[in-house]
Amino acid sequence: MQYKVNVAVDAMGGDNAPDEIVKGAVEAVKEKSEIKVFLVGKEEAIQNCLKQYNYPQDQIEIVNADEVITNDDAPVTAIRRKKNSSIVVAMKLIKEGKADAFVSAGSTGAILVGGQLIVGRIRGIDRSPLAPLIPTAKGVSLLIDCGANVDARASHLVQFAKLGSIYMENVIGIKNPRVAIVNIGLEEEKGNMLVKETYPLLKSCEDINFIGSIEAREIPNGYADVIVCEAFVGNVILKLYEGLAGTLVGKIKEGMMSTTKSKIGAALAKPALKKTLKEFDATQYGGAPMLGLNGLVVKTHGSAKSIEVKHSIIQCIAFKEQQINEKIKNNIINQD
Repeated sequence: MQYKVNVAVDAMGGDNAPDEIVKGAVEAVKEKSEIKVFLVGKEEAIQNCLKQYNYPQDQIEIVNADEVITNDDAPVTAIRRKKNSSIVVAMKLIKEGKADAFVSAGSTGAILVGGQLIVGRIRGIDRSPLAPLIPTAKGVSLLIDCGANVDARASHLVQFAKLGSIYMENVIGIKNPRVAIVNIGLEEEKGNMLVKETYPLLKSCEDINFIGSIEAREIPNGYADVIVCEAFVGNVILKLYEGLAGTLVGKIKEGMMSTTKSKIGAALAKPALKKTLKEFDATQYGGAPMLGLNGLVVKTHGSAKSIEVKHSIIQCIAFKEQQINEKIKNNIINQD
């Protein structure tokens, strides 16, 4: 049977592997019949997890890989020496044309290195950024880059803006997405040397909808659809976003349970609060795609549970159906 998308999943990566990874894969194939999943990792461990579930068995295939790359391993060394690791074996499935996409909750460094060395960049792409979707008051925004290129140049940020625009327009369905660069003020002359150099390049770029600078406080309001920055800034924004969200939820729950009156109020407010919290739950969007590679590489949180793994796998459908890489080649490479 031909499937719309074949996804290689690193079953051994992350804090909750292989249990939550396998569970997420099962949930994905039960929800989407057009997906084929290759669970890559220690065969016996994966089989023991799969025994717990009823699922369409033709949609899941185990690919044995005896080694595991951990967060303690040096990424470049691990990718080169651990040839039979779940990350390397899974990425080679893309290189060999057996898989369209790769999903992992494992070592970020190893995934970034493997993406470059094994999957490879599309010809003409200078750097491949990590680009997670983040929830906002108006829906979602794409934060690009959030961890792959801490020493990016202005030309790289321009490419990031183009990559992000293509992704948001075709995968998320936002026509003519608004692009902004992260800055310490709205004025064009503000910012560090990188921002000052990048701003006029983005401003003169005819194939993106550049709206200027965005300050960090405006990001949650959804003032831009594509938020451009180098990886150091992006990672700080992402981690603060996630940490603050978790802290606020915890404090709200604590306050609501503090007195009898507050508990009654909590019961009345629960439906509305639950709806709002769900809108700001980033797990529903899956992991961060690494754009500009010859196949889709998705990095999900190291602490990912099955629901985030499921959504990370399912998001690969739109990427394949919308032929994102073909559009990158046509809209970016051919123009450059």
